[in-house]
Parts: sequence; structure tokens; C-alpha cells
Amino acid sequence: MLAVELFLGLLAALMAATTAVLVKWAAEAKTTVSALVVLFLLAMMAAMFAGALTYYLDPSPGTLIAGLWLSGLLMSVSVLPLFVAIVREGYARLAQGAQYVPTKLRSTGGFVGAVVGLVLANELLMGWTFQLASGFPFPSAGVGGLLASILVSPWFLFTMSAEMLLSSLFLWERLPPGLRPVLLAQSAIMFLSPPALAAGPWVAGTVLGSSAVMIGLFVYLMEYLYRHHQTAAGFSNYLLEVLAVYALMMGGLFLWQYYGDATLFALSIALEMAIFYAAIVLPEDLAGDLAEPWQLRPGWAFALLSLIFVAELFMGAALDVQLAPGTYLGGFPFLALNGPATGVVGNAVSNGFWFVATTSASTGFLGMMGLEMGALVVFKFRESRNLENRVRLILMMGCYGAFAVFYPSLYFGLLFPNAPSPSLVPVLGWSMGIGSYPLAVGVFATVLVSYLVTGVLVILFGRRVICSTFCTAPLMYQGTMIDSMKTFNRTSTVGRKYLSSRFSRLYSVTTGVVMGSLVATSVLSYLDTTGAVHVYFQGNDPSVFFFTFSFSVLWYLMFVTIPYTGNYNCVTMGWCYTGTIAQAFQKVGFYKLKVHDKQVCRECTTLDCARGCPVGLVDMPGHFRTKGEFRSSKCCGVGDCVEACPYDNLYIADVRHWLRRRLGRPEVVEHPSPLPMARSVVRTAVSRSPAPNGTLPASPPLGGARPGPGLNGAP
Repeated sequence: MLAVELFLGLLAALMAATTAVLVKWAAEAKTTVSALVVLFLLAMMAAMFAGALTYYLDPSPGTLIAGLWLSGLLMSVSVLPLFVAIVREGYARLAQGAQYVPTKLRSTGGFVGAVVGLVLANELLMGWTFQLASGFPFPSAGVGGLLASILVSPWFLFTMSAEMLLSSLFLWERLPPGLRPVLLAQSAIMFLSPPALAAGPWVAGTVLGSSAVMIGLFVYLMEYLYRHHQTAAGFSNYLLEVLAVYALMMGGLFLWQYYGDATLFALSIALEMAIFYAAIVLPEDLAGDLAEPWQLRPGWAFALLSLIFVAELFMGAALDVQLAPGTYLGGFPFLALNGPATGVVGNAVSNGFWFVATTSASTGFLGMMGLEMGALVVFKFRESRNLENRVRLILMMGCYGAFAVFYPSLYFGLLFPNAPSPSLVPVLGWSMGIGSYPLAVGVFATVLVSYLVTGVLVILFGRRVICSTFCTAPLMYQGTMIDSMKTFNRTSTVGRKYLSSRFSRLYSVTTGVVMGSLVATSVLSYLDTTGAVHVYFQGNDPSVFFFTFSFSVLWYLMFVTIPYTGNYNCVTMGWCYTGTIAQAFQKVGFYKLKVHDKQVCRECTTLDCARGCPVGLVDMPGHFRTKGEFRSSKCCGVGDCVEACPYDNLYIADVRHWLRRRLGRPEVVEHPSPLPMARSVVRTAVSRSPAPNGTLPASPPLGGARPGPGLNGAP
């Protein structure tokens, strides 16, 4: 049997190479005859496998003869279009003589569809035939089950992965540079399919491996979009198609792990193959006219974020099932989907809620998100020129690793392996708010100290202690691509309602609802413990449920709706009660934004500081011009305004600067050189940049001499 499998493996490798060559010819085909030659050769391969399959379905001399007849018949039929085209071209050559021009391929869409269909048919027939030839018949599960079994077989997946890789390499020079890494990642993910070999080590390794490749792919795509605000319309659509397929694939992988059903995963494999070959056969369609910048297309940006989140959610679930199946799968309070229709719908919504809540708070998901979004923060760190902001970014990444992954998911699990379910243990703390569950004196004292320490830090250093350092949300918001979405604060209908430092009526309503809900659930939590009432949400303490709803479901809903609500909407809209509590401390603290020289701000017309603000504090320039400083309880201390100032005139002031003043020392180190006035910057730029014809060029826009990427600093 080993010899048979080795022989079949050599045939599969030969087929992969042959198919890759034919795909290359298809991409290069310009005439009708050359296109039909490719289709004939692909159809001939399919005919050969159809004949072989006929024999292996019921091996006998009779089926062998039937298989040979079937192959010959299919080859004869497939050659007819090519024969007719050659005859027509021959007549045209005789009739036109020296003016003869070969007929150009007209229906490129139909041709690409035929190529993709024949490649898929070849792989299906080969996978079915080789599986039977190697002695492993497919289980009888209907047509759908049969197709799914073929699509997730190693003969299909490994051969298809090799074909995709070879096709990419053969057409490397013709492919747009931005497309190449995506195609290579698709080939690798196809190979790293856990259902291919349902063995423990293979499944464990491929779940981790495919997740790593997919994380790298998402990081690449987001950084690419940050650097290229305009892409070809075809490429934009292709990216959404790829992300949709991977969202489907990760959902299929989770269902395969949970139920053993690979149907959805198999469907995603077929769609991935179709998208891949459609792109590689006609790469010109992905490099056409540039579409409108994606920052002006909220619908497209919303689809991008939503598909990435869905893929990440199921990827995190797959990782958790692999790493800690007992702990993770036991945390779902799933309800049966039977009975009246209204009950089924309600239970389905409940199950979806708890799946999202459980997964988004799990080790696998948070660790994966930390790697993905942390990589974008590293890219931003490399661009940052402000030392204090670079230090804060390092602290932020460290806090995410400690507070989102290590302590809640690893440390306490190792220290207290028999601890009760978190849904039954409400606690006091910044994440839970004003929970009132009776705690031991030592724990209660520790919680109070944590409140005290955090509140003092906010008073001394501002809200940034929470909203741009300790909290896990800043890592999601401050990477390069997501940070560039702060343009939606000014362009989206909802985002514009929360601009400036004032508290709008809508902001006040949101904050009131959030804080009222916090107090109400805390009171219910206390009354539950005293026995006065018995109010639980599917077995969960009210304060725990409110925390889960706020930070494990609603937060991610707000995250994917950034194109419609603006970036950092947990701060701008006032629905985060942790941020609201920190905001109250900041009102009486030392934190503020200050400028070195008010005159520079008076003459500056760039307004770069306001444009750089991730929470839309667009009124800060007016305060700088009149007062030389700006204080707002909405300011989350990200420091983008400091980075954006073209004259280095802005800095963050906190208790350190107050102490320096009290000690009679300068609040800040003297600026290394005199701050330029806006007019002198323009005058200098003009005087040093003569045009090629010797005339002076027009004055550049203020702040424009400072290079920056696209709409946000991306070239």
C-alpha cells in the first residue's frame, strides 16, 4: 500500500506542475485558439480522471473498458471547439493573406470561469480517484457529504496547494506586487488544513500554523491599506472576497472541531480556489483604475472590519478548542434549538451572544488579537518621533499582554485550577465597576487599594493611564491602519455629533444610560447575595452580565462600526463606564495639553493637531491660541496631536511639570531652537526650493513640507 501511495503522490505532483503550467498559459492567452488549447488540455485531463474513476468505483474488466470508452468520448467532444476554431482561423488566413490577424479572445470572463471550473473538476476527480485507489473509500453521506469528503482529502488539498504555489511562481513577474504575498498566503493556508489528516499532531500543528499565517496575512493587508489609501477597484473587491472566504473557513473549522462536520470548511476551500485562480488568470483586472480612497468609503471599510472580526472570532474559537477544549467548550450556556419558532429564534440569539462573549474573552482570541493588532502598534512605534509617546506605546503593549492574556487566562488558571465559573463570582474593580459581592477582608482591601491607586494615577497623569495604557482597547485603536480611521470622526454622520470637547446631549444620554445600568446591576448583585431578590441572566450575576455585554459584545460591535461612528468611540460616545469614572478624576487632576509659544499657534493654519486627535477634539487650536493650553476630560492622552504638530510646539503636561514649577525650575526643557513662525516656514521652503526653470515655486501649504503618508502619513 505504501508503494501505491508513493506512486499516486508522484502522479499528484506531476498533475500539480502540469496544471500550473496550463494556468500560466491561460493567463497569457490572447487569442481564441490559444484559449481553446488550454481548455482542451484541461478537459483532456478531466476525461482521463473520469475514466479512471469509473474503474475504481467498481474494479472489473467491464468497468475498465467502460472507463476507456468514457475517456475517449469526452476527449473527442472536448476537441471539437478547438477543431472548429482552427478551421475558421485557417480560412481567415487564406482569405486575408498578409493582413491576417488572429482572432482575439473576447469573453475573458467566460474563459476564466471555464478554466476555474475545469481545474476544480480535475482536482475533484483526482481526489476521488486517488482516495479509492489508495484503499480508503469515502463514507456514504449523499452528494453533499461526498463532495465535502473529497474537498478535505489530502489528495485534493495538498495537490491544490502545490498548484497554487507553482502558478504564483510561474506568473510572478506579471502579478501586482501587492497581490503576491496574498497569493502565497492562500497557498500556505490551503496546505495547512486540519481536516486533511485527522490525526492529533497534524490537527494541532495546522490549527496553530494556519492561524499564524492568517494573522500575518491580516497584518499585511491592514498595513498595506494604511500605506495605500487608493487601490484598484478590482483589488479592493478581491480583498473583501478573500476575507469573506476566510471568515467562512474559520467558521467551518470550528464546526468541524465541534461537531465533526466538514461541509462548511469544504465549501470555503472550493471558493478560495475559485477566487485564487480568477485573480491569477486575469491579474490585470486587479490593477486597473484606482478606486476612491477607502477612507471615503465607509461601507467598504465596515465590510473589511466586519469580515476580519468574524474570521478572528472563529480563529480564536478554533485555537481555544485546540488549546483548552474542556475549559472553553464547557463555558457555553447553549440552549436547545427546538420548539416554537419564537423560542428557537430567541435561543439562537442567546447562543450567538454567549458564543461571541465567551470567545472574545478567551485566551486564544485575546492572544491572537494581541499579536495582530500589536504588530500594527509596532509599526506605529517605528513612525513615532516623540520619546514619551514611544514609551507609552511600549507600556500599552506590556499592559495588554499582562492584563488581557497572562493574568486572567494563564496565571489565575494555573494558580486556582478549581475556581468556580467567573459567571458566578462578581468582583470589585475597574473592569466590573461597583460590584457588591461579599468578599474576604483581604481581597476587599486589595480591591479598594486598586481603586485608590488607579484614581491617584489618573489625577497625577491623566485619563491616559486608563484609556491609552492600562485598558486593552488602546492596542486595538492605536495601530497604524485603525488609527488612520480617525478621519471617520469628521466624515461620518454619527461621528460628527461627538466632535469637540463639549458634552453634547447625545453624549450625556449615553453616559447616563451606561452609569445607570452599572448602578442598577450592582444593586441587583447585592440584593441577590442577601436573598432579597433572585435576578440572574441565564445563571450569570447581573454585574457580570453587564460587564460581559459591555466589553465582550458591545465593544466589538462598536469597533467594526468605526466607519459610521468614528474611531475611539468608547471615549467619544461615552458608553464606557470605566472611562467615565476615569474622566471624573481627570477633571480635578494635573493633566492638560500645553504649547511652548501661543504665537506659533496663532499664525499656524494647518490645524494638524486637531486632525491628529483620535477623539475629535477639534476645538483645541482655539484654546492654544488664546490660553496656550487645553484641558478636556474627553482627552485620552494618546499624544497624536503632539506628533502631528508641524512645529513641535505642543506637549503634554502633568504632575511632573507642576512639580518643576513648584520647585522654581522651568516646566519643560528649553526648545532646542527658536520656534518658527508660520510665515517664516513658508518663506524658507520657497527660498530653498527653486523650480527647475529658475522661477520660485508657489508656496506650499502650511505643514506640507513635513512628509507624511497619504491622508495619514502613508506614502
